[in-house]
Amino acid sequence: MESDIKSLSLEELTQELAACGEKAFRAKQMYEWMHVKLARDFSEMTNLSKELREQCGSRYRYTALEAVRVQESKIDGTKKYLFKLSDGNMVESVWMRYRHGNSVCISSQVGCRMGCRFCASTLDGLERNLLPSEMLDQIYAITKLTGERVSNVVVMGTGEPLDNYENLLKFIRMLTDENGLHISQRNVTVSTCGIVPRMRQLAKERLQITLALSLHAVTDEKRRQLMPIANQYSIGELMEACRYYFEETGRRITFEYSLVGGVNDTDKDAERLGALAAPLGCHVNLIPVNPIKERDFVQSEAARIRAFKDKLEKKQINVTIRREMGRDIDGACGQLRRNYKNT
Repeated sequence: MESDIKSLSLEELTQELAACGEKAFRAKQMYEWMHVKLARDFSEMTNLSKELREQCGSRYRYTALEAVRVQESKIDGTKKYLFKLSDGNMVESVWMRYRHGNSVCISSQVGCRMGCRFCASTLDGLERNLLPSEMLDQIYAITKLTGERVSNVVVMGTGEPLDNYENLLKFIRMLTDENGLHISQRNVTVSTCGIVPRMRQLAKERLQITLALSLHAVTDEKRRQLMPIANQYSIGELMEACRYYFEETGRRITFEYSLVGGVNDTDKDAERLGALAAPLGCHVNLIPVNPIKERDFVQSEAARIRAFKDKLEKKQINVTIRREMGRDIDGACGQLRRNYKNT
């Protein structure tokens, strides 16, 4: 298979082109075309010789995702993009406008094998991992299509990012590198359902990203009902990994907690959640569960959500209720899926 040129770091690209007899500044020019000017193919790289462009065109694969469908929320202007990959697979990404800037939620895998019960993204299982270029190009394509800069990136779409660890790490480094889009690491959030060994490995990288843990339950028994990963790692092990991550990076972790009516939204649940979050100084993000037709989970009532939030705040926990962006276009948390083939 031809090499994927857009997944090469500047250093790797420099070595690659040097082997073809090209000087280092040519690699810098090409890298800028790909990752700053966001060129969609080699033909746009007008300050490179026609010969070099043709040579690269025949030698390398150039990732440029194709938007097959764009849906816009009538509620809040959120846009959901369905992108076609070079092998015919599909991934979804979501663009959200906030007061503090534009945020893009990207996918890290085609499908997902984690099996969380409230999430549509896992219904068809895992097809394959995404390459760094395929993660980057979700952001690049959306930037080109909207004509607006992206300031925040959330790796919270389809897939478990830490299940695609090496590609994720390279993606973060390239996204935040000064030779590329140079988005601050502090503006990158990675969500995980809790793969403990990978959380510890990520801590050692000492990145300044935000790690968000999909917790969703405060007892092992309840968490096992919602999330199969809980059969491998207990809440005790998870909290140890969170503590280690905080000690290594100095970055506080966010607990993501989907409120499911009558399942995990009692006062006792709030008490226990507070007891887990307080020692780590965690931020808690409450997510009223979003409906998917294959499951019968219902959202907690508004009064119950408020009471749950109040209980946490009384314990001095920093807590927010997630704004539901794009729910009417199935673009909200837990609603992304590979459903294009079925529509």
